[in-house]
Amino acid sequence: MNSTEVFDGNRPLLFSISYRMLGSVMEAEDVVQEAYLRWQDVPEGEVRSPSAYLSTVVTRLCIDRLRSARARRERYVGSWLPEPLLGDQDILETADLDDSLSMAFLVLLESLTPVERAVFLLREVFGYEYAEVASLVGKSEANCRQISRRARQSVAARRPRFESSPEQEKRLMDGFLKASLSGDMEALLALLSEDVTLYSDGGGKTRAPLRPVHGPDNVVRFLAAILQKTPPDFTVRRTGINGKPGFVSYLGDGSPQSVVTIDVAEGSIKAIRLLVNPEKLASVPPLGQEGVT
Repeated sequence: MNSTEVFDGNRPLLFSISYRMLGSVMEAEDVVQEAYLRWQDVPEGEVRSPSAYLSTVVTRLCIDRLRSARARRERYVGSWLPEPLLGDQDILETADLDDSLSMAFLVLLESLTPVERAVFLLREVFGYEYAEVASLVGKSEANCRQISRRARQSVAARRPRFESSPEQEKRLMDGFLKASLSGDMEALLALLSEDVTLYSDGGGKTRAPLRPVHGPDNVVRFLAAILQKTPPDFTVRRTGINGKPGFVSYLGDGSPQSVVTIDVAEGSIKAIRLLVNPEKLASVPPLGQEGVT
């Protein structure tokens, strides 16, 4: 097996680590490409474990990127949401579709430092032993155990304590979409929890609320105002987004206009995440192309 074949065999793992670390499809792909270039410079036979070597490279590249991005994210205009992964994209074919890919979970990880994020993901999501994690992040094993404990506590304190089934999520997403497109605000209101919150990410690139919208009445009023401005050639397609039911809306020229996902708790919609930042929609295929049906 040549070096390119070895790298391609590890590519799904490398992208999975990078995307969860960065919350960005484009940045994750850049990191994987940089790892490939470094791999090409390694003399054949010098690395005993290509997987360990490449995982170390992408982990440390991601930590560096997160450190440089931290100040930018602190200055981010409005709510920050990760770039979406559409369910039919090739990059998801071998990814684990678990909660660690969800929008809610990736936003939650923003509370961790870059090293905490790396240690937490490597240990809790990818199942590396502490000795392996220590080697990947360049810390001692004892230090990694401490970091992991802090990160778990931080995540547990912020993580919602509820569960929902895929069937329940699909049913509520279908109801949400039907009520929204038909303009039935009463039906929409009935789907929302009493403490529902809508998060909208425009990134200062397009109009969007700078703060989360709280409460069912406020959320319905906001959505009604958006729907009133919907152009006649507006198109919506259901698709999996980050392993959860969602949909993409398109403008008349086929370009993506928004991505919507929901969080479900106790039989109702707990959160709505509306991504309209055009820079983060760049990885969403245009209408009619492979990836959206």
